[in-house]
Amino acid sequence: MPLAIALHLIAAVIWVGGMFLAWMVLRPVAAGLLAPPERLALWSRVFQRFFPWVWAAVAVLFGTGLWMLFAVFGGMARAGWHIHSMLGFGLAMTTIFAYIWFVPYPRLLATVQVEAWPEGGNHLSRIRRLIGTNLILGLATVVIASAGRYL
Repeated sequence: MPLAIALHLIAAVIWVGGMFLAWMVLRPVAAGLLAPPERLALWSRVFQRFFPWVWAAVAVLFGTGLWMLFAVFGGMARAGWHIHSMLGFGLAMTTIFAYIWFVPYPRLLATVQVEAWPEGGNHLSRIRRLIGTNLILGLATVVIASAGRYL
C-alpha cells in the first residue's frame, strides 16, 4: 500500500505540476519573448517531451488508484465520495488529454512542419484552453484527495 500511494502521488505531481509549469510560467514567458514561429516550434517540442510522461502518469494513476480502491475499500461500494470524485475527475482529465493527443496535437505538429503559423496558432490555442481546463480539474482533484475524507 505505501508503494501504491507513493507512485500515485508522484504520477499526480508530474501531470498536474507539468500543467501548472506550462500554463503559469512557460506560456507567458514564451508569449512575451518569442515570435509565433519560434513559440509554436517550442511548444511542439515541449509537448513531444511532456505528453509521453502524461501517458505514463495516467497508467500509473489508474493502476495504483484501482489497486488501492480494491485492496483498501474492496471496491466502489465502500469508497467515500472523495474516491468517487477522484475517479470521475481522473476519467474526465484523461478524456480531455486523449482528445488533445489525437486531435489538436497532431494538427499542431503538422502545421509547424509546413510552417503554417496562423493555423498552428489556432491548434495551440485549443490545446492551451484544454490544458487550462485539465489544470483546474487536477488542482480540484488534489484538494479532494487531500481533504475529502475530512469534510
